[in-house]
Amino acid sequence: MPMLSDLIQTSRPVHHHRPWQRAIVDPRSWNSAAIALAEGRLTLVGLWGERNTVHMALLEEADNAVAVVSLEGLEGGYPSVARHHPPALRLERAVRDLTGLEPQDLPDSRPWLDHGRWDLRFPLGESAASLPDAPPYEFLRAEGESLHQIPVGPVHAGIIEPGHFRFTANGETVVRLEERLGYVHKGIEGLMAGADISRAAQLAGRTSGDSTVAYAYAFSRAVEASLGIDVPPRALWLRALMAEMERLANHLGDIGAICNDAAFPLMQTHCAVLRECVLRAADAVFGHRLMRDRITPGGVTHDLNPEMVAALRALLADIGQRFPALVELYENTASLQDRTVATGRLRPNLAGQYGAGGYVGRASGRGFDARRALRYPPYDVLSFEVPLLVEGDVNARVWIRIREVEQSLSLIGQILDQLPHGPLRSEIPEFNEVCEGMALVEGFRGDVLVWLRLAGTRINRCHLRDPSWFQWPLLEAAIEGNIVADFPLCNKSFNCSYSGHDL
Repeated sequence: MPMLSDLIQTSRPVHHHRPWQRAIVDPRSWNSAAIALAEGRLTLVGLWGERNTVHMALLEEADNAVAVVSLEGLEGGYPSVARHHPPALRLERAVRDLTGLEPQDLPDSRPWLDHGRWDLRFPLGESAASLPDAPPYEFLRAEGESLHQIPVGPVHAGIIEPGHFRFTANGETVVRLEERLGYVHKGIEGLMAGADISRAAQLAGRTSGDSTVAYAYAFSRAVEASLGIDVPPRALWLRALMAEMERLANHLGDIGAICNDAAFPLMQTHCAVLRECVLRAADAVFGHRLMRDRITPGGVTHDLNPEMVAALRALLADIGQRFPALVELYENTASLQDRTVATGRLRPNLAGQYGAGGYVGRASGRGFDARRALRYPPYDVLSFEVPLLVEGDVNARVWIRIREVEQSLSLIGQILDQLPHGPLRSEIPEFNEVCEGMALVEGFRGDVLVWLRLAGTRINRCHLRDPSWFQWPLLEAAIEGNIVADFPLCNKSFNCSYSGHDL
């Protein structure tokens, strides 16, 4: 019997919203799930907590089954998953910071999101600046001769978000990298509690600005799963259209930015022009460059007319004509290949252990794609390939993006060819019950997870998990043994989200 089915059947089922299941487990079953994760029989796709409950989302990749298991009635602590399965470590540190639940036997007891500035007990009128300084964060040390540390951040040049990177190096060679994140924690999940569905959808779309479509998509599907809402076919196809346009814009931008960090700004210039064409087309068609707030529970807010369809077809033709020359330029520029080939290698076994999604996972042999694995509409009837490589270096992550640009161009064309007619939205019914829903949607970085509990038409609890949670730790592994000067290149090839991680 498959692992997840066995776990669910021997526990107390709560809900069954296809394609996922939910069950209350006892500590023994919780530990069994943790051991199954460590043995590679299950993949961790999320871990979050409440005041007296901790939840874990699990994927059985053999049959693409997803389930949420929960430990309830906790009094301060629960058995740590990270003591068996390292990918749970940062998630459990975050759960402790946000809820006070203590993971028992946690291998690393340092705070994660909490930087010692969350004390809300200071008198009205005073600011957080009046709080005493937080104790220094103890970075891990590497032992050996001729080692030195290089602190970078959290404030960086340019407009990128804050994150601290502590390098231990032997000369120019990186021996260890340790990250310190959490600087842009903004309390999205706290803001959602008590919000109505409409307001919560807006908050979800602002979790990570470059993935606003993916987050709104996942949130809306979670609401619809909880309420059993059928979305009109035209709205389903328009959602996929927006998702592919978001993927296309971001991959074009990333390809250029990676080449720029390899001292080849010509590629960035050309890719930036193509990205701008996509953003302008999105603005002309959907009324917003990033298509923010265009996907909503029940459907979408904007429709296409024949002129808009013609404009999108012209966009596809333009990119289809210009992009191949850029691919050839990348492939045949020796100075670029010298910087990207064999740089920042991520081993396939680590990508599999951490359940790395998107181009990070697919460049290292893990081919999971929520569009293909879960076959949510309209991807169940669309034709596309999931590119896969095993080299795991910067070059492989560039090539995965290149192939995904080609696939998105094809998917957008198919959507425009087959777009059904009909209404754009189903109404959210009035109700007073408590119900739960979950969705896993493929964003440009990988799978975005949203789990929520509704109490009537308001959010009781909502958890959003960015793919970066399982990619940031792998960046530490990929840079080991490379020179310090290659870190910006490796970092850009991962392009993890600070905001999506920090919530």
